[in-house]
Amino acid sequence: MSKKYWAVTGALGCVTLLLAVAVIATPLFVVPLEIRMALNSAGKQSAPAATAQSGSTGLPLAGASAGQNSLVALYQQTNPGVVSIEVATVRGGTLRGAGAGSGFIYDDQGHIVTNNHVVDGATQVAVIFYNGQQAEASIVGTDPNSDLAVIKVDRLANGAHPLPLGDSDRVAVGESVIAIGNPFALGNSMTAGIVSAVGRTIDSGATPFSIPRAIQTDAAINHGNSGGPLLNLSGQVIGVNAQIASETDANAGVGFAIPSNMVGRVVPALIEKGAYAWPWLGVSGGSVNLSIVKANNLSVQEGAYIDSVTANGPAAKAGLRGSSGTRSVDGVDVPTGGDVIVAIDNTPITDFVNLLVEVASHKPGDQVRLTVLRG
Repeated sequence: MSKKYWAVTGALGCVTLLLAVAVIATPLFVVPLEIRMALNSAGKQSAPAATAQSGSTGLPLAGASAGQNSLVALYQQTNPGVVSIEVATVRGGTLRGAGAGSGFIYDDQGHIVTNNHVVDGATQVAVIFYNGQQAEASIVGTDPNSDLAVIKVDRLANGAHPLPLGDSDRVAVGESVIAIGNPFALGNSMTAGIVSAVGRTIDSGATPFSIPRAIQTDAAINHGNSGGPLLNLSGQVIGVNAQIASETDANAGVGFAIPSNMVGRVVPALIEKGAYAWPWLGVSGGSVNLSIVKANNLSVQEGAYIDSVTANGPAAKAGLRGSSGTRSVDGVDVPTGGDVIVAIDNTPITDFVNLLVEVASHKPGDQVRLTVLRG
């Protein structure tokens, strides 16, 4: 079938979702890391105990006194900037749900960053600092699309301090990292490991939005680590721990953190406005692969394949088309007839994640020019 390139210009919409990525079903469970549990009758947590574990392929701890000392110093430096979070949902005087998660101090004004899914629906939020001191917190802003939220306490505990953000775009595979948080409500727990991969894409969990450039780590993170920091050896936050992939719903050495550069973009808006406005095109799909090329007789090997287009969204108004059928390739039904986006404003789009990142770099209302291979 003859293929032609064409260009469209359209405005990026301003709504509370971003592009959605089609996900192939696997036997893995990708689960958020908060704990849903019943609070004890006193509503208190026992004095926090610091524990540490090594990741499956992490830092050379055994027999390496220098490495041990550096980790001890790093923990002592950063732990005062990490908090445990307890949440409860009370309606009509009845406890409807409770949970626990983690967070880190963002600034001296008492703002604390955590995951949206930790505080979503909570009517009561309590923060437990590194020294056991507790404080009530209010929810300042939430963004389900990035799974980020900001809560605030009136006053930080003595010795508690903000943690600086690092540049997640400079994180390298093999880099040593630590995670500090509240796994299974065991506050002040540290684990160590490495960056296993960068550039992963994870679901937000609450909306069709997919979070690009997530960091994968083998540092042991479990339920309750949600919202806690993933730190480099300079004590900088490079990610916010959010999910694990596991066949058993428990840590299997595959954890994911929301990149710090997304935190740096979203959190100031949550503090100022209580929400973040994401641009979107209104399409879902996946990256061009060999099966897509064969099924659609494509002349390109890269790009973002459009499987469906949101009705009345920016892409639909600009004339983009989704799949219209399927074709069997090696015994697998592959979508056909969808457009392929190969560039935005002359910037090449190599895959669907690249499309997500490029769209996210714009503001709602921006005009963009798409170069499209018509399906």
